Amino acid sequence: MQRARIKLASIDIIKVNQTCDYIRDIADKTGVDMRGPIPLPTKRLKVTTRKSPDGEGYATWERFEMRVHKRLIDLGIDERALRLVMRVPIPPGLNIEIEMIDV
Repeated sequence: MQRARIKLASIDIIKVNQTCDYIRDIADKTGVDMRGPIPLPTKRLKVTTRKSPDGEGYATWERFEMRVHKRLIDLGIDERALRLVMRVPIPPGLNIEIEMIDV
């Protein structure tokens, strides 16, 4: 039996959740088996820099952080459902990967 594994990643959690809702609606309408969305660990990218441009003065620091939110969805294979998933509107800044796996 085959399944479609969909991986979503973005720095905006709202975009990830909206796309997961679209896929959930498609699974409900077509009646395919769906598992997820499974939240994967959030990757935190941190950068610390000095505030002062020339190195003089107090040693004050700025800290910046970017979070990458990820979700995993497994869908049962159905040609109609897969075609609808391919047409889901993908907002800019959202990375989506679809792969076929054997269960």
